Amino acid sequence: MSEMQIQNVLAQMRALAQSGRVENAAPVAESQSTAGQDEDFATKLRDAIRDVNEIQQESSSMQTRFELGDNNVSLPQVMVAMNRSSIAFEATNQVRNRLLSAYQEVMSMQV
Repeated sequence: MSEMQIQNVLAQMRALAQSGRVENAAPVAESQSTAGQDEDFATKLRDAIRDVNEIQQESSSMQTRFELGDNNVSLPQVMVAMNRSSIAFEATNQVRNRLLSAYQEVMSMQV
């Protein structure tokens, strides 16, 4: 899921949340405080995806170095890096699936 799609999902969720509220001072203050949290969530999500990408690149690099005969890289190191990369990717997929499930559930709610 691209960053643009995530931003679209968040914008739709914000619009849905605000459409059910009564317009007064309390919700406005609340929506301003949640805006910082939304940006914080988007930033954390983007950073997590970048971390997974770095882990995968490191794993691929170690695998290539081992295949080329680098004496500083052992087979157990490569296997651990590959497993770490696999687990990080699976965790990212699970987060994505949960996010999409939550989005679909919110979109199917009747107001």
